[in-house]
Amino acid sequence: MRRTPLPFLLALPVVLAAAGCGGTSADAANGGGASSLRLGYFANVTHAAAVVGVAKGFFQHELGSTKLQTQIYTAGPAEVTALLGGSLDAAFVGPNPAINAYVKSNRGVRLIAGAALGGAALVVKPSITSAAQLTGKTIATPQLGNTQDVALRTWLNANGHHVTLKDGDVTITPTDNATSLQLFQQGRIDGAWVPEPWVARLVQQGGGHVLVDEKTLWPQGKFATTELIVTASYLAKHPAAVKALLAGELDAVDYLQTDKAAAQQVVNDELQRITGKALKPGVISAAFDDLTISVDPAADTLQTDADHGYAAGTLPAKADLHGLVDLTLLNQLLSAAGKPTISTST
Repeated sequence: MRRTPLPFLLALPVVLAAAGCGGTSADAANGGGASSLRLGYFANVTHAAAVVGVAKGFFQHELGSTKLQTQIYTAGPAEVTALLGGSLDAAFVGPNPAINAYVKSNRGVRLIAGAALGGAALVVKPSITSAAQLTGKTIATPQLGNTQDVALRTWLNANGHHVTLKDGDVTITPTDNATSLQLFQQGRIDGAWVPEPWVARLVQQGGGHVLVDEKTLWPQGKFATTELIVTASYLAKHPAAVKALLAGELDAVDYLQTDKAAAQQVVNDELQRITGKALKPGVISAAFDDLTISVDPAADTLQTDADHGYAAGTLPAKADLHGLVDLTLLNQLLSAAGKPTISTST
């Protein structure tokens, strides 16, 4: 079930020279380099690093005269289709679509950083208090094969149910998050496995409750919700531009971690600008409380994500993920800033 992406180009690209403005200046660093970098992301709290990076100009500042072009998506599989089709160079996306992209492209993408950990859950009607009560019920996920879709299928099959891509004793309906909220409020679905801020919205605005907080299913509660991937060809041709993109993400993450109230307002203002509607203060606050904004991609959990995708039927074959994660440029930036580097082990 494909979703139509909402094109969104940065309104006023900022062109900065490294010497005068302190940016990475990707074009100067590689002798001209990339004329542009096409980036996909979601207008969503789980993509706060991307939202802030664009809104505050962090990406463009670090990219110098390499023009940033952005496009908004509502689910990872559609975004991956654009990436593999040549419409994007890089994308903020969930781990399962990132893995699918790696497999489908014959190792043609690289995971170069994380962006968010945690912040996903199964929200259901108050009357549903156990897995057994989901028999015959209808549960929504953002899109077939996306990270939350795989999580739901995995959990159901591990808790007494039997679901496949085509049928099962629980009906799984891929639905964009905004529509899922409406359907839940109308009583037309029984729940949804969604990322933030939709968890908070289904609870606060839909009257639901959390049946499964996904962090309870992972060791130490750590799992990736958003990763940053880039095509291997773009990385090979324009490593300085990719490093500048990462520098911009680090700027955004620092801002999100050090000035939380202001950062949340920036995210909310940007969501209103893109979608036409801001989040209520209680929703955005709860959503951020449920997330950890971090460039750590939780690489050691990716093989489990891949195994779950294969078992669920959304990944066509068992995946060998060696070569997917490349944190070389990220760790160079972290080391230069005096920060701990991140393990690349999958």
